[in-house]
Amino acid sequence: MPSSISLRIDGEFIRASKGQTILDAAAAARKFIPALCNMKGLSAVGACRVCIVEVAGVNRLLPACTTLAQDGMAVTTTSERLRNYRRIALELLFSERNHVCAVCVSNNHCELQALAMKLGVTNIRYPYSYPKMRADLSHRRYVMDPSRCILCSRCVRTCAEVEGANVWDIAGRGVQSRLIAELCQPWGTSRNCTDCGKCVQSCPTGALAEKGYAVEEMTKRSEPITRLAAHREASL
Repeated sequence: MPSSISLRIDGEFIRASKGQTILDAAAAARKFIPALCNMKGLSAVGACRVCIVEVAGVNRLLPACTTLAQDGMAVTTTSERLRNYRRIALELLFSERNHVCAVCVSNNHCELQALAMKLGVTNIRYPYSYPKMRADLSHRRYVMDPSRCILCSRCVRTCAEVEGANVWDIAGRGVQSRLIAELCQPWGTSRNCTDCGKCVQSCPTGALAEKGYAVEEMTKRSEPITRLAAHREASL
C-alpha cells in the first residue's frame, strides 16, 4: 500500500501522507483553512465547523479537521459559499454568548476575535442570547468565564489527552451546553486538577484565564502543549 497520496487543493496538486486529514494536508502545503476547535496534537472533534471545505462529488460541506484526505480528491477551501457558511458559524458563536471584546482579558489576543477580523465579520445578523452565566473564581490561580466559551473542547481534550487529569467536560445540549469541572463542582474544589494551566493555554478565547491579568494582557502559548502531545504520541 502506498504511504503517500496525491490530491488537488484549490486546483494545485499536492502530496499528502496516507491517513492525514484535509486540514493537516493543507497546512503542510501552506494553504490556510480557518479553524477554532482544532489544535495540533489533540484529537479532532469537528466542533466549530469553521474549517468546512467543498469536495468534488460530495453535495454537503465537510469539516477539514475530521475528513481524511484521499487519493485523487479535489478540495476547494475558498469560495463564496464557504465564506457565507463560515460567517454564519462565527456569527452564531458570537450571538450565543456574551463576547464583549472591549472588556475581555484576551482582547487582541483572542483566536475568535482574530478570525472574525480575518473573515470580515464586523456585525451579527442574529439576536443575542445574553445567557446569565457566572464566572467560576474558586480556583486560586485561574478563572473560568463561561460567557466567553465557544465550546471548542480544546481544554477538555488537553486535560484528558495531555495532562491525563480529566477535569473538564461539556454538559447539556444545544444552546444549553456548557463547560463544567468535576461533574458541575467548583473548579477550585477539584481533586484531579494539577494546577498545570495547560487548559488555560489551550483556550482560544478569554473563557479560561490566569488571575491577575488586565484587559489585553492574557496571551496564550499552545506550543508547549503541542510538543508534549507529540512526545506522548511518539512514546505510545
